[in-house]
Amino acid sequence: MKEREARGHLIVGALKGSIAMELEITAGDRLLAINGEEIKDIFDYQYLVENEFITLLVEKQGGEQWELEIEKDEDEDLGIVFEKGLMDDYRSCQNKCIFCFIDQMPKGMRETLYFKDDDARLSFLQGNYLTLTNMSDYDLERIIRYRLSPINISFQTMNPQLRCQMLNNRFAGEALKKADKLYEAGITMNGQIVLCKGINDGKELEFSIRKLAEYIPVLESVSVVPAGLTKYREGLYSLEKFTKKDAEKVLGTIHSFQEEFYQKYGIHFVHASDEWYILAGSKLPEKDSYDGYLQLENGVGMLRLLLDEFEEALREAGEMRCLKGDVLSIATGKLAYPYIAAMAEKMMGLVPKLKICVYEIINCFFGEEITVAGLLTGQDIIAQLQGKDLGKRLLLPQNMLRSGEEVFLDDVTVSDMEKALQVKIDIVKSSGYDFVNGILGLEEEKGNG
Repeated sequence: MKEREARGHLIVGALKGSIAMELEITAGDRLLAINGEEIKDIFDYQYLVENEFITLLVEKQGGEQWELEIEKDEDEDLGIVFEKGLMDDYRSCQNKCIFCFIDQMPKGMRETLYFKDDDARLSFLQGNYLTLTNMSDYDLERIIRYRLSPINISFQTMNPQLRCQMLNNRFAGEALKKADKLYEAGITMNGQIVLCKGINDGKELEFSIRKLAEYIPVLESVSVVPAGLTKYREGLYSLEKFTKKDAEKVLGTIHSFQEEFYQKYGIHFVHASDEWYILAGSKLPEKDSYDGYLQLENGVGMLRLLLDEFEEALREAGEMRCLKGDVLSIATGKLAYPYIAAMAEKMMGLVPKLKICVYEIINCFFGEEITVAGLLTGQDIIAQLQGKDLGKRLLLPQNMLRSGEEVFLDDVTVSDMEKALQVKIDIVKSSGYDFVNGILGLEEEKGNG
């Protein structure tokens, strides 16, 4: 006898205390429809559940179908956990960008690190940046119809011919017209330009910023970030690293536009990632320059926010003392090291007997040009900290680990590192409040402002 064809979307669980749990929706059930409409993927699901009154059609494991009528707050989630987060397969990128970081990865790492996503659904759900070349007309229509936003776009350049060359995709220039449609529909966007020396910088950068400004205010911000270059570029497009002089020029261009746009629109619009200020040896801008920190995940304003939160945490803390021992250590990447070291120095001046050793970890695995803490590997940290004075605890930033797990990029675990270094490791979140709490060993967490 032929098995019954699986329909709908497989459910693997219900969140504790959720509507789904109250309705006895369990693992093995399948969602067939909402309000009589079949669900293609997460776009359809998110749109249809954002109503006060909905009807679910759920098929139980035995084949029985339940029709469940639900009254809820409009933005209240049902708490259903699906087998596939997107309720569909992930869509891989078809471009061959000259600066692609994944193409610069060494062999032998876990398979998931080599997957290139360019999925519009991940832009909406997780803030991923997409090139528009892999966005179907069907998805574009649904984004507009469902009013899904913000959508984050990797523009790279507004020169259509140059964009085709940079993405190695003959449709990349034409894909920019999709941004026109999003703009016309009023779908909020944020943009990104990955800058490659001698290619889309200089006059090309000025041209791109000027063209992108035509999308204001629907396009809320544009970040300019340097292409990350690892040591594994054999056989790839030849790219040069930026110098201090280059960084100064990039900042000069961005600051000039910021002044113009602020006078005209009341926003700075285009922003330089923190790397440019470090490379140029320039002072970080004040918080008002970041228009509400719209691009923190792109490294735009992360250090300024960290410093401001740190100072606020000190003001709120009053008299301070360590609860887990007075000697500890911190490891971070080259980019943040001077700032972390200065913060640690200030803490030691405020807390009696406190000693903090801050260690700058060089990225030997990917190459010294990669300076962010989030791309450090467990093996580099272990190799460079062995034999060092680590005190009673070693503090590491949470962004070094795989999301939701205690595993580094190279599959070294926190437990492996503790055994290798013979020290207790505390994982600390990225805010300035968590920095202070982590050093003091406080159990309670202060808010993030």
